[in-house]
Amino acid sequence: MKLVEVKTVHDKKDFLDVHRILYKNDANWICPLDKDINEIFDSELNVAFKTGEAIRWILFSDDGLVLGRIAAFYNTKNFVRDEIKTGGIGFFECVNDVSASTLLFDKCKQWLKEKEIDAMDGPINFGERDKFWGLMVHGFVHPSYQENYNPPFYQKLFEEYGFVRTIEQITSEIEHKDFDYKRFKTLSSRVVSNPDYKFEHYRHNQMEKFANDFVEIYNNAWAHRTDFIPMTFERIETTLISLSPVMIEEAIWFVYAHGEPAGFYVNVIDVNQIFKYLDGKLNWWGKIKFLWYKNFAELNRVRGIVFGVIPKYQNLGIESGLIVSCHDKMLKHKKLNKTELAWVGDFNPKMLRLIHSLGAKTSKIHHTYRLVF
Repeated sequence: MKLVEVKTVHDKKDFLDVHRILYKNDANWICPLDKDINEIFDSELNVAFKTGEAIRWILFSDDGLVLGRIAAFYNTKNFVRDEIKTGGIGFFECVNDVSASTLLFDKCKQWLKEKEIDAMDGPINFGERDKFWGLMVHGFVHPSYQENYNPPFYQKLFEEYGFVRTIEQITSEIEHKDFDYKRFKTLSSRVVSNPDYKFEHYRHNQMEKFANDFVEIYNNAWAHRTDFIPMTFERIETTLISLSPVMIEEAIWFVYAHGEPAGFYVNVIDVNQIFKYLDGKLNWWGKIKFLWYKNFAELNRVRGIVFGVIPKYQNLGIESGLIVSCHDKMLKHKKLNKTELAWVGDFNPKMLRLIHSLGAKTSKIHHTYRLVF
């Protein structure tokens, strides 16, 4: 077997094509967009390169067949976890062969140890935690946009090498007919009828206002996390612009308490229902196909991507008010009859209880693993 470091334009294309080769007979797999992966490893676009490094390899058999790929990386800004210098690995793909996976893992471990790093988490992303994070271990169904998908045997490859689970990430799905509307309407009635609280949905023509409100809420709601990275206006503005093709204004809600931004609930169309027809290509032809399928494909699912209330306004009914407000307005979109709720870690039991109380059922589970050298 031979490992090739990704350096040239041709290597970068081969890295992208590894999963096309390995998943060609898997009907559930949806090819991630090439541009999304390329941007992660572009030092001019990914801010993680300002305080870190990344490297990639492709594994070939002696006769030139593709066997797998992997990336290793670290970011000095946030790589001390549990008092251990921890790097990461991700974008792992491999045939069902322990000797092949061991060679890939060994190479990452060697490279990180040379950087004086003591452990590696994986499979994770070189950047935000809300994309390409975790190993799928349950519910091997359609991956959502920028969600890791893999065959079941990957769990054995990780665990036999010595990786130990550190986080269980639970994705849930609810059909709208199963939503316990009456209960949540009752729970939210006091705060919704109180003039001190105002619920309103996003409007694209006021993007700057809502972007600023999002930043304020996010930075207040998550500041207590040890891995917290402050949100910036520029980052959320870019995100809102990129989401605009799959955005429904009535699916994104904000609440204001005593005139200040207090919480949000953000849903978008599960765009992988469209991207599954594009084979990862968003070139001019891919964009034409995207528009066609957006208008004519059977799109029945939205994805809840973020939900947050600042601490001093939690447990007052605001959470229920956001959910009910969104539900009431979305009733007119009759084809959209399912909501997938993006992963929640087992370190957040309060949110998991809320999701369960909605009537949602676990649809997928991912694990984040760690190997201490």
